[in-house]
Amino acid sequence: MMKQPNWLLHRAYLTPDRVALVYQDKEWTFRELALEVEMLSNRLARASLKKGETIALLMNNQPQMVMLVHACFLLGLKIVLLNNKLTKAERVYQLEDAKAAALLTEPVFANDHDGDLPVYTIETLPAAGQGNKKKIENVFDLNETATIMYTSGTTGRPKGVEQTFGNHFHSAVSSALNLGLREDDRWLIALPLFHISGLSALFKSVIYGMTVVLHQKFDVDEVKNSIEQHRVTMISVVQTMLSRLLSTLEECPSSLRCLLLGGGPAPYAMLQESKQKGFPVFQSYGMTETCSQIVTLAPEFSVEKLGSAGKPLFGCELKVQDGERTCRPFEHGEIMVKGANVMKGYLHREKETAAAFDQGWLKTGDIGYVDEEGFLFVLDRRSDLIISGGENIYPAEIEAVLLTHPHVKEAGVAGMYDKRWGEVPVAFLVSDEEMLEHELYALCQSHLAKYKWPAAFHFVDELPRNASNKLQRHRLKSKGFLDDSN
Repeated sequence: MMKQPNWLLHRAYLTPDRVALVYQDKEWTFRELALEVEMLSNRLARASLKKGETIALLMNNQPQMVMLVHACFLLGLKIVLLNNKLTKAERVYQLEDAKAAALLTEPVFANDHDGDLPVYTIETLPAAGQGNKKKIENVFDLNETATIMYTSGTTGRPKGVEQTFGNHFHSAVSSALNLGLREDDRWLIALPLFHISGLSALFKSVIYGMTVVLHQKFDVDEVKNSIEQHRVTMISVVQTMLSRLLSTLEECPSSLRCLLLGGGPAPYAMLQESKQKGFPVFQSYGMTETCSQIVTLAPEFSVEKLGSAGKPLFGCELKVQDGERTCRPFEHGEIMVKGANVMKGYLHREKETAAAFDQGWLKTGDIGYVDEEGFLFVLDRRSDLIISGGENIYPAEIEAVLLTHPHVKEAGVAGMYDKRWGEVPVAFLVSDEEMLEHELYALCQSHLAKYKWPAAFHFVDELPRNASNKLQRHRLKSKGFLDDSN
């Protein structure tokens, strides 16, 4: 049984006066953060929450959410992170599936679940005191479940991913070995903390002794100002965030040394623009099941291997498989990964957990290939693959071409039923002005094989995305999407 000292308490002991958290115009040192967290854990204990129980957390990004995460760990509570963009019915399903003993939330959500289970806000938790004070968990068992996050459920009902303390620790260490670590590093989080890209930076903070600059949401002007004001060195982004930063900034802020790009393959044109403007974009590949990135492109290969997600982090492994056979270089297949940051399994789902692994390798459900040097190129989700007349079509490839048009701001492609071909690609576009379809057809004709040309173009106000800004192609196929979007 591998154990480690509680990360926050140990960090407060090692570097007490170093800044841990910045939010708007307020900041906390690690000592101050630990003191507030200990007081909050006392209040949770007085609410009769017991070690080993699962507690749901439903909040917007804010310091109180950071403190509640650490306070739950001090009491030995497991945390299920709820997506605050879900409907009540979707959240109730996850609360019941996780067997949550209580919900910690904020007033805006509290009434939604009153009666479903005990609900507490910061305001309604019992006051701190001497009674019912529980033993503080000074150590972590690395094999124990720390957090539970539900997958987006593109191929069925969402499943709870069990992430252990060991998963989070090894993810942080592998990331540091790849991205490097400097004394002046400050990581800006504008992604939701209920998403692994946001939450993982909180754990990096206490493991590294690094400042987190927290934003409630992504606002390009606020993020731009924050980078300059706080000398931010690192930021996690998805495509839409990077696109807005590129359109707002003519050059990269001098302090910024890493934009960690996740959330799916990025269009080649976007990566080219980033390179031209001097933005140090680290394309990465990861998922909830791998506790954030597991493959990242090292900076020395950012030009030579533009468009690649890179190689596996130190201590992790990667292969591409076609059935029982390992693929040769450039041959397409399912991406499989292995490492100490890979999830424990799916909560209460032994069969699904067993099906997700093959002799210790996690089957990601994503399609890609490695080149002759072992660099990974991610093509698409297997579930998004379009098979038209026996030909495999990857939506991301078509989207990347469409995004080269100067007036296409967002693009999504999905397969639609066709009597002759089985499926054909159909494009959904967000544009900043009226466009003629013949321009788009001409663009596709010059860059894509004929069977990849979209059968139709639909112009919409916005594309369906989840809380981490990932495009949800399965929703493009729903009958009501076009009606709801116009």
